[in-house]
Amino acid sequence: MSNSTLSAAKVAKNDEFYTQYSDIESEMNAYVEFNPDVFRDKTILLPCDDPEWSNFTKYFASNFERFGLKKLISTSFAKGAFNKQTTLLEFNSPLYDKDKHDSHGKLFIVDRDSNGSGNVDIDDIEFSGYLHGDGDFRSEEVCRLRDEADIIITNPPFSLFKEFLAWIMEADKNFVILGNMNAIPYKEVFPYLKNNQIWLGYKSLNQEMYFEINDEYRKWLLENKKEGSAYKIVDGRVMGRLASACWFTNLDHGKRHEKLILDTMEHNLKFNKRLRSELEKHYGEIKYPKYDNYDAIEVPFVECIPSDYDGVMGVPITFLDKYCPEQFEIIWQASGNAYANAPKEIMEELKFDPSVKYGGGLGTGVINGKAKYSRILIRTRRDEGAIE
Repeated sequence: MSNSTLSAAKVAKNDEFYTQYSDIESEMNAYVEFNPDVFRDKTILLPCDDPEWSNFTKYFASNFERFGLKKLISTSFAKGAFNKQTTLLEFNSPLYDKDKHDSHGKLFIVDRDSNGSGNVDIDDIEFSGYLHGDGDFRSEEVCRLRDEADIIITNPPFSLFKEFLAWIMEADKNFVILGNMNAIPYKEVFPYLKNNQIWLGYKSLNQEMYFEINDEYRKWLLENKKEGSAYKIVDGRVMGRLASACWFTNLDHGKRHEKLILDTMEHNLKFNKRLRSELEKHYGEIKYPKYDNYDAIEVPFVECIPSDYDGVMGVPITFLDKYCPEQFEIIWQASGNAYANAPKEIMEELKFDPSVKYGGGLGTGVINGKAKYSRILIRTRRDEGAIE
C-alpha cells in the first residue's frame, strides 16, 4: 500500500481490503505446482471478516478434495466492515441467534460431506455457532484454533500486520498472508526475511492488486480520488487499488529458486543504458558508487547486480521479489532504522560509520552526503547452494 493510500485508509477509518478469488487462486496455485501435497491432510485456518462472504473460504472449500484437506476452519470478526449482513447459512441454522450476530465472532467448518452429495465442497460449509468473544485473532479461543491448524491463510488488517505476523510466528505455523511492501524494513519483519524464515510469495511486486472495499471507504474514494490512482471501476464495482500489496509466506514456491541471469560489472557499465544514465545523472561518472557510511556499493537496479563482485551491495527492496537464497545472502538493510535494530557484529562487518551526517534516519545509505532510499544489503554466494 502506498503511503498516500494508507493515509486515505486511515482518514476513512478503514484498512480492510477484501481479496479477489482470482488473486487467491493465482497465488495458491504456485505452492501446489511446486509441491502438490502442500495442503494434503492439513487443517487450514482462515481468520477473516466473514467466512460466508470470504473468497478465501470459498476457494478452499471449493478445492477441499483437490487439495486433500483434512479440515477447513473459518472465523469472523464481529467488528469487521463486511460482517453486517446476516447470510443464509447463518440465518437458516438452528444455532442462529439474532442477539449475537453483531457482537460475536462466527465459526464455520468444512470437514465432511455434510449434504450427502458424495463430494466435499463449497456446499458443505457448516455454520458451527458463535464464538464467546468478537473473534479477534488475539483472543484465547482463536489462539486455540491457531494452535490446532497447520496453515494460516488470510488478508489481515494492514494496521495490525506486525502483530498478526508475530501471532503466527510465536506458534511456529506455516502461513500465507497479504501485506504491503512497506512492511519489509520493519524491525518486526526484516530479521525473518534475512534469516530465510519467511519470504515473499509468488505474485510479482510490480503487479497491482484490486480489492473489494466497504461502502464507507468506497464513498470516500469517489469523493476524494481519481479513478486509476486509488481505485478502479471493474464491471461496475469500485475496487480499491493497492500497488504495493504482496504476499508473505513460509511455504515454498518455484519462483523463489530461480536464479537471476546477471552480467559482469564491466558489461553493465559499458552497455546498460539505464544504469549509465542513472550514474551520469547523479554521480557524474560511470562506476558503481560506494556508500559513505557502509563498506558496500550502490546498485540502483536489480538487473544491474554484477555477477563478478564479491563484496556487499545495496539493492532496492524490490530485490526480494527476485531473491534466490541459493544465489544471494542477505546481510542486513540500509534504512532509517537499520542502525538501531542491527546486531552489533553485522554493523561492524559492514564497517558502518555512524558519524556520517545527513538528513535521514541513522542507518540509511549515504553517497556524497546524500541519503538514498532504503536498500537491502546483499552478497553473492560462492558456496554453491548453501543456505544459512
